[in-house]
Amino acid sequence: MQNSARYPSLHGQGVFITGGATGIGAALVRAFNEQGARVTFADLNLEAGSALVEELGGAPRFAHIDLTDTSALQQAISDADSASTLAVLINNAANDMRHRPDETSPQAWRECMAINLDAAFFAAQACAPILARRGGGSIINLSSINALLGPSNMPGYVSAKAGLIGMTKALAKDYGDLFVRVNAILPGWVVTERQLQTWLTPEEESRWMEQVALPKRLMPEDVARLALFLAASDADMITGQSFTIDGGRT
Repeated sequence: MQNSARYPSLHGQGVFITGGATGIGAALVRAFNEQGARVTFADLNLEAGSALVEELGGAPRFAHIDLTDTSALQQAISDADSASTLAVLINNAANDMRHRPDETSPQAWRECMAINLDAAFFAAQACAPILARRGGGSIINLSSINALLGPSNMPGYVSAKAGLIGMTKALAKDYGDLFVRVNAILPGWVVTERQLQTWLTPEEESRWMEQVALPKRLMPEDVARLALFLAASDADMITGQSFTIDGGRT
């Protein structure tokens, strides 16, 4: 990312990113890799994950796992720490699935919670003692402004993203004595390939631009820049907070 701030405290630090193969996750991988961090990212998308590793010259480690498999996720975190001494966890993985309330089955609800909320908790559970042994660290949860706005036909996703805000507050207190900081980022409508292929039609984008204060696209790199700051030592006294980045939509 050109003209971005440099954070010396991130150089050589181990970073674990969930859902890092595409979209915001891939931007996070690139951003931390550019800072000289030792990045491990986990994702189910083998093709995209492998391509990202190749793009970055083999620098990041790729854990090809199902993030809803708690044992596999926590083992991947342990392996990443063995390889790179973890200091940062970014819970980015998500699936913005749409279901009307009356069409939401128990299985669909559980699947939504598993990827959007449960994986973040169990990743934090595995990371906290690791970070504590290093004298502290940073956990960043990717929530969404949908947790504040409550759009229709997304009850599971909205509930999970709201849960991440609450979980951020709770874990910030639970892990404070360990000097593990826990914060959340609430992005607005980020322009990723998935969004362009599914929901972000020209008509929807036009309506979005009418609602924001800054009428330009919110890109994955914008979110990554905020994550860099929250992960770096510059943010050492910031914890339990939720940071909205949406161009002034909310």
